[in-house]
This record gives sequence, structure tokens and C-alpha cells, in this order.
Amino acid sequence: MSYIGKPKISHPKATKNSIGLTKRDYEGVVSTLCAGCGHDSVTAAIIQAVFELDIKPHTLGKMSGIGCSSKTPAYFVSQSHGFNSVHGRMPSVTTGANAANRDLTYIGVSGDGDSLSIGMGQFAHVIRRNLNMTYIIENNGVYGLTKGQYSASADIGSKAKKGPANQQKPIDPVSMGIALGATFVARGFSGDKEQLVPLIKAAIRHKGFGLLDIISPCVTFNDNKESTKSYSHVRKFYHQVIDTDFVPPAEEIKAKYKKGEAMPIHLHDGSKIVFRRVDKQYDPTDRAGAYAYLRESIKKQEVTTGLLYIDKECDDMHEIAQTSDCPLSKIPYDELAPGSEELANIMNRFR
Repeated sequence: MSYIGKPKISHPKATKNSIGLTKRDYEGVVSTLCAGCGHDSVTAAIIQAVFELDIKPHTLGKMSGIGCSSKTPAYFVSQSHGFNSVHGRMPSVTTGANAANRDLTYIGVSGDGDSLSIGMGQFAHVIRRNLNMTYIIENNGVYGLTKGQYSASADIGSKAKKGPANQQKPIDPVSMGIALGATFVARGFSGDKEQLVPLIKAAIRHKGFGLLDIISPCVTFNDNKESTKSYSHVRKFYHQVIDTDFVPPAEEIKAKYKKGEAMPIHLHDGSKIVFRRVDKQYDPTDRAGAYAYLRESIKKQEVTTGLLYIDKECDDMHEIAQTSDCPLSKIPYDELAPGSEELANIMNRFR
């Protein structure tokens, strides 16, 4: 993670939220991601969302695994709690943290590789537990941190810089989330901040597991026209002795379209990706209908965005397990310790 801090300077008349903080107070260190990376746009949307929700920085827990996406927690709310865990293991670490202190607001940032490959098992079980957290997948279809190998969400026909085109079917995280029983499922696009900020706010406010899949293009490795997750840049410099990549700065790709409309987004390489917002008649409480709608949109090669499914009545992990209303981290040791006599009785039950 980056160690370069931002100067703590803000305009004296900057807008403040209800707890007296400005958006600058919710920023982190300077990003070390490639210029034009969609992940930085996601970071900006998260900052806007937590600012508008008046979240106190010390009540926020930022969790991540390994990958470009997992560097994101360093870039927002520097005065909060954070944990950069092992590749694919963010869900179990967050489960442990939540079990110990349920009072924190948990935002987990992961990638398509971190969640859909090595972390698939953990991803499935954190959904099953309905852990009260916001789970953001910054989805670009590649392993950007290790030079652009295909991830489990890479589309058929995607061609990397070297080697044959991908022939394996992609895993769609929102279809999987609905099938596995997630109680909040949504999808956004990093270039559509107008839609993304409300989706993040809704996921944070949801009681239970909030899954938000965000298509976030990789400007360096996923630069081929066959991919639906690309905006590619021309490689400017190449030296035969040292394999070096230069990613020139580029303007952020933005989009604005109404509910029910399909919007083709033209990328830097001339290719396009078609997004469609769910319309007003769409019912996000119908799990079977939501799944069928998604599969139909995939056939049309469209990427549906918006709130796809929500269940507001389901119990979260603490209600299912009937845990203490007081966080375990705040219960005095004397109350936690059962005493030697009671401990002996517990042990005798297992003899």
C-alpha cells in the first residue's frame, strides 16, 4: 500500500456533513494505481458515500485481500480501522472482526480474482452467513497486479497481450450472489458516479450482506476490443532489455443514462460495452425474476446495472447465532470467563 500522504489542506468554506467533516476528511493516501484506473473512480464514489452518510471515521472497518483492488482501502478514510488480509481470505477475516465488534461499519473491497478464484469458497460462505458488511468487487476481468492473466470473470474471446484468447465461460458474481442467497445484490460502473454513490450508500445501510459488483476497467492489461471490461491504452514505450509498461494519463470515462435505457460506452480503443439500467417496473424483491432477468441480459451481451435484488426481512449473522447485543470486544473479561467450575462442566460434556 502507498505511504504517500496528502496535504491536509481544505477550503475554509468547504461543505461539511452533519458531524462537521468535509470530504477531504474522508480521503486516504495518494493512489499508486495506474492513471485512469477505474478503481480510483470507485474510491471517489466510496468517499462521497461515507461523507453523505455522516459515518464517523473511527466506526469504519476497511477490509481487503490481495490485488490492485485490495489496495483501495488505503485511499479512503485514513482515520478508520483497516486490515489487508491474505489473498482470497478477506471474508473470514471480516467475519472474525464482525463477530468481535458488531458496532463497526464494515466495507470489504475485493477483486474478481480475489473473490471468484482463490477466494470463491470464502465468498460463498460469507453470503451464506449473511454477514453484515458491504462487499465491493472491483471487476476488470484480469489479474492486474501480476501482469494481466485472465481472471474467472474474463469473457470468452478476450485476448491478453500474449497467448491464446480465453475460452472459458466467465463467472457472473451478481448471478452467483442471487443464487447463493445474498440479501442485497447490485451492479454499477466505475464511470457512472451518479448511480454508483446511491448504490454504495444503500449497500452500507442494508442490514446483512450487501454485494456490489462494479465494472472497473483496467487501463493497462485489459486493452483488447474483445473484452467487455476494457478501456485500453496504446503502449507508448517498450525496451527490449527491460520489460517496462508505460500507461499514459487518460480522461476518466463517464456515463449518464436513464432507467430502462441501454447505453453503449465507447472505450479508448474504439470498442464499446453496453450498459442497461433496470427500469421502474423491475421488481428487486423477486429472486427468481432477478436471476432470469440477468441471464437474459447476458444473452443480449448487456451489463445490467442498478439494484438487482434485496431481501430486507432476512436475519444477519448475529441474529442467526443469537450473539450478545454488546460487542464481544467491549465485554469485561470477568464476564467473559465462565469460571473453573463451569468450564469443567462444559469440558465434561465432550468426554
